[in-house]
Amino acid sequence: MKRFLAWALVVPFILYNLTFVIFPLFTVLYQSMFTIDPEYNVSHEASLSNFKAAFSPVNLEVMWRSARYALTTTLSCLLLGYPLAYYIAFYGGRLRSQMLILVVLPFWTSYLIRTFAWTTLLQKEGVINAVLLKLHLISQPLQMLNTDFSVILGLTYGFLPFATLPIYVSLENQDRSLVEAASDLGATPFQAFWKVVFPLSLPGVISASLITFVPAMGDFVSAEILGSPETQMIGNLIQQQFLALFNWPMGSALSLVLMLLMVTSMAAYMMLAGEQDA
Repeated sequence: MKRFLAWALVVPFILYNLTFVIFPLFTVLYQSMFTIDPEYNVSHEASLSNFKAAFSPVNLEVMWRSARYALTTTLSCLLLGYPLAYYIAFYGGRLRSQMLILVVLPFWTSYLIRTFAWTTLLQKEGVINAVLLKLHLISQPLQMLNTDFSVILGLTYGFLPFATLPIYVSLENQDRSLVEAASDLGATPFQAFWKVVFPLSLPGVISASLITFVPAMGDFVSAEILGSPETQMIGNLIQQQFLALFNWPMGSALSLVLMLLMVTSMAAYMMLAGEQDA
C-alpha cells in the first residue's frame, strides 16, 4: 500500500515532465535535423546543416552579445540585490514583510508592459531627458534608447527580484550570534561581514546568479522593445526563425544551441563555485 501511494505521488510529476519537457525537447531535436527550401518545403533527409549555420560568424556574434548582456545583467542584479536583501534581512524589522512585497510588486504587472514603460523614460523626449534638461545637466537629449545600456537596464530591472529573494533567504537564515562572536573577537563590522556573513550567503548568491543568468540569456523582449538591430540577442533570432521566416528547423537548431550554452555555463559556474567552497 505504501509503495502504491508513493507511485501515486510521483506519477503526476513524471507525466508532467514527459508531456511538457521530454516530448517537446525531442520534437525540437527532431525538427532541427531537417532543412527547408525557399518554397517552405521541408526536406526529410537528416542533416546537420542547421547546426553548422547556427555557428556562422553572424550568429556567433549574437550569441556572444547575449552572453555579455546576461553576464552584465547578473552582475548588476547582484550588486543591487545584495545590499537590498542585506538591509531587509538585518534592518527590516517590522517592515520586513512590506519591503518584500515591494520587491515582488513588479511581478503583479506584465513583463511586457513594464518593459514598454521604459521607452517613455528613455526616449529623447522622455522623462529622464526632460528632467536632465530642466536641471541644465545636459545641453541636448541623450541617446539612451536602442542602445546596449537600455537593453541591459531593461534586463536588470526585470530580473532584479530573482536575485534579491534567494540572497534574502540565505541572509535571513543566518545565526546572528556568529556576527556577535566575530565582534567580540575584535572584528570590525566589515570584517565580520566579509569573513562570516558573506561566506554563509554564498549559496544564495549562487542561486541568484543562476536564476538570473539563465532567463536573461534567452530573453528577447528587452532587446526587441528597448534595443535595435545592432542589439539583437539569440532569443530574437529564434523568434524570427519561428514567427517571421517560418524556418522551424533552423529555429529548433538555434534553440538547442542556446540550451547547450546555458547548460555549459551553469555547469562551469557550479564547478567554479564548488572549488571555491572547497
